[in-house]
Amino acid sequence: MYRFLLTPRWWGINVFVLLAIPFCVFMGSWQLGRFEDRVQDHRSAGDQAAENRSEPARPLAELLPVDKATVGREAIARGRYAEQLLVPDRELDGKRGSYVVTLLRTEDGKALPVVRGWLPGDADPAAAPAAPSGEVTVTGALQASEVPGENGVPARGGLPAGQTAAISAASLVNLVPYDVYDAWITLTEADSGMKAVPVASVNDSGLDLKAFQNLGYTGEWFVFAGFVVFMWFRLLRREAEAVRDAELGLLPDAAPAAGGTDPAPGEPGGGTAPEKANA
Repeated sequence: MYRFLLTPRWWGINVFVLLAIPFCVFMGSWQLGRFEDRVQDHRSAGDQAAENRSEPARPLAELLPVDKATVGREAIARGRYAEQLLVPDRELDGKRGSYVVTLLRTEDGKALPVVRGWLPGDADPAAAPAAPSGEVTVTGALQASEVPGENGVPARGGLPAGQTAAISAASLVNLVPYDVYDAWITLTEADSGMKAVPVASVNDSGLDLKAFQNLGYTGEWFVFAGFVVFMWFRLLRREAEAVRDAELGLLPDAAPAAGGTDPAPGEPGGGTAPEKANA
């Protein structure tokens, strides 16, 4: 009954199935591995953040460039405050407000963006407290430059003078006439009249949308593998039933011949040859 499996048509079907199933399983396993790696990165980032909070503050130059090992570390910088900017549309404790960013001119001439605190409501330069004058020493958590459009950072333009959408060297270098560090710090204790801005999570180190996309792709590939097996068994069953019906003579009745000829002898309505002769 199953000799049809040796036909060229079924050879092609079988080869396709034998190749498709391992491929789907491999891709599903790979996507699952990517998800597990992101879970591990999330755990490692949490452990690293806890370790960084317990480390003593170090000079800014010793912690640059910012990476997963140094983000969130307490950094110390000295200099004089210069331009002050507001970063609108930032939420804190479920309320909408603005970050107050003041550029700290260091001894090497470059500026370090310092988030001195958060103010509720619309961005109003008059409501932002003035920065201390003279040389100051600041201590805060080191952060990587923000990327517009990621991690809740809005990608908008056309802001009024004195505002910026993202705290990044690429954005700030167009607003001030000097170089800016590719990093920023948020003060451990906010200046008077403002709330301290918490440390942001590291990019690509948590259970973000990409991680759950990997998990979804894992399920899709395993579903594809199951679908291939299901279709193979369905085709096999249909072919086997057709072969069995043919062996048992259970074929559909033939259609009447063209021209409306009488049924053949022995068929319903046909009669035998002697009966037709007597008629």
